[in-house]
Amino acid sequence: MAATPNMAKLLCVYCSSSRHLEDKYYKAAEAVGRAMVGNGWGLVYGGGNVGMMGSLAAAVKGAGGHVVGVIPEFMKERELAYTQSDELITVHTMRERKRVMEERASAFLALPGGIGTLEELTEIMTLRYINRLDKQVVVFNHGGYYDDLLRFFERMASERFKSAGMRDLISVAGEEGEIWPLLEAPGSFEADAIWARDR
Repeated sequence: MAATPNMAKLLCVYCSSSRHLEDKYYKAAEAVGRAMVGNGWGLVYGGGNVGMMGSLAAAVKGAGGHVVGVIPEFMKERELAYTQSDELITVHTMRERKRVMEERASAFLALPGGIGTLEELTEIMTLRYINRLDKQVVVFNHGGYYDDLLRFFERMASERFKSAGMRDLISVAGEEGEIWPLLEAPGSFEADAIWARDR
């Protein structure tokens, strides 16, 4: 039985809040938002009403999905909150915002974004790496946006800054339709022995 919008598992999505992107990025966020609902996912995200964040949330809401926004007070004061969210959680700090999103999420998805998106993605990857988190993490490499970053991750592993297992921390989708089976796939990442929970 498909989940109703209020009972949908929540997908934490990280993406850009920029108003100055090419239109293809806003359209991609809208397509992901609509497809989320069709695949039984609700949204938990940074609560914004601008950029890809705003396009994503509006698309989820427009398709009948459940939207949980988590936004710091200082952003809310600047009228940057998506007030149509089913739940709009106001926090004090950016760190608290990330914590709440992490706790509410069943899985994570990174769309194209800037340094904030990159910081959120790498923090979740780190938590997975040290065995503090066991949830799927997918990167939507729309139009090859993350090609250089993925090559950098490969260099980290090849030069042994991280173990070869780092390659399994994330799954990469090149097209919107590839995201959903990756989110549902069993996790293949095994933490290094030093981070094993039974130590």
